[in-house]
Amino acid sequence: MVTAFSSPHRVPARGEGKPFPLPGAGRADFGAGAGSALSMKWSALHDAAAVVAALAGQPVEARRAEVRNFPAVVRDLGGWRYDEARRGIDDLAAMMEPGLSALLAVRARGIAAVPAAEALWQEFLLAREALLDLVPQQGVKRLG
Repeated sequence: MVTAFSSPHRVPARGEGKPFPLPGAGRADFGAGAGSALSMKWSALHDAAAVVAALAGQPVEARRAEVRNFPAVVRDLGGWRYDEARRGIDDLAAMMEPGLSALLAVRARGIAAVPAAEALWQEFLLAREALLDLVPQQGVKRLG
């Protein structure tokens, strides 16, 4: 149905015109902005890890330069290292989200969650170290 208020940019209702999902729906391609998304996720993981460390009774660590700069360095490296880093960060988030939720639920019931928090903290550190190992020790040599 075409009305005076129709727009070529209007999203059709179900059963009307174009089928759902919309063209282009799915995984967004942000180009250079994808590095920013990776940085934001990396930072959020470390914020969550700081809460886990506190629940485990561990001191919150200062972020070393190699940790802070990891998303930018791995983006500059590109290729398989960037792809592995992106997947690894997604995997780390998939581990941390339910783990932290469970720890907070246990803590809300007044039950000590120190052993579980310590285990999650150690898993985070090991997984993060594996990701950091994607960057060559010599660093990144820029061309040009």
